[in-house]
Order: sequence, then structure tokens, then C-alpha cells
Amino acid sequence: MNSYGTLIFFCGKMGAGKSTLSASIARERGAVLLSEDDWLAALFPADINDFNDYISYSSRLKPLLRAHVEQILMAGTTVVLDFPGNTRKQRAWFKDIYSQREIPHELYYVVADDEICLKQLKQRQKEQPERATFDTEEVFRVVTGYFEPPEESEGFNVEVVARAFT
Repeated sequence: MNSYGTLIFFCGKMGAGKSTLSASIARERGAVLLSEDDWLAALFPADINDFNDYISYSSRLKPLLRAHVEQILMAGTTVVLDFPGNTRKQRAWFKDIYSQREIPHELYYVVADDEICLKQLKQRQKEQPERATFDTEEVFRVVTGYFEPPEESEGFNVEVVARAFT
């Protein structure tokens, strides 16, 4: 029997607390944490200025990381992917990683209403001023317009986490 690591990934509106939760889970489980925001900031620091830029560069990054993530999982190490799984299409990428080898997975669906998300985005603007131009209410509204909650028919092992502003 294979002893694969678990693939852990997230779904939730912008500002819901996915990155905070991903870091916490990675610490608790001694897992490898890969953050899309960190990779994009390191590889394309001056190139992402709006949502369309993000989509373009994100789609370049994922194919590069896929094989790397699979290798880590096959070595028996759990991987926490702090990449958005906020649409069916985004979640299909995660499914493609784990389904071919029946790698265990967990999808954390972080539920927070718009008011909580916007409050947390304002807090993040203060704590991470370099993100202030992207983490705005306007961008939140655009991104939220694409949001699709996970459905049972997608076949994920879903853990629902309700968030409140603290």
C-alpha cells in the first residue's frame, strides 16, 4: 500500500481567512506550505497590477508546480496549497493532482460573509501595505462575482470552517 501525503487546499471568498488557516494547518501537521501569493510575488514582482494580470500569471505558475507537488505527496509528505479553489475550474486543478494516484485530499471551505471578508481585507491592507492596491473592495466585488461554492457532485472531502472577524 502506498503511503502518500495528503493534499490540502482551500475554497472561500477573498479575505475569508484561507491563508491564515493554511499556515495554521501546515504548522500543526508539519506539512509543506506552498502559497500562490508568495510564488507570484517572488517570480513576477512588478508584473501583477490587476486581476487580469493575476489570472495570466497564475495560469503560468500552476503547470510548473504540479509535478513538484505530486513528488512531495508521493514521498509521503502532506502539502498545503494556499492557492484559491474558488471556482469549479480552479478546483479541477487540485482534483487532477490527487485523483490519478488516489492521493488523500482535504478541501477546507472557509465560509465568511462579505462584511467579514471586507473587514479582514482592511486589516490586511494595514498589515501588508504592499498588497493594498490589490486588496480593495472593488477587486473583492469582481473576484466574488466568480465565486462558486463547492458542490457534493464535485466529489471532494470537504471540511467547512465558519469564520468570524476577530
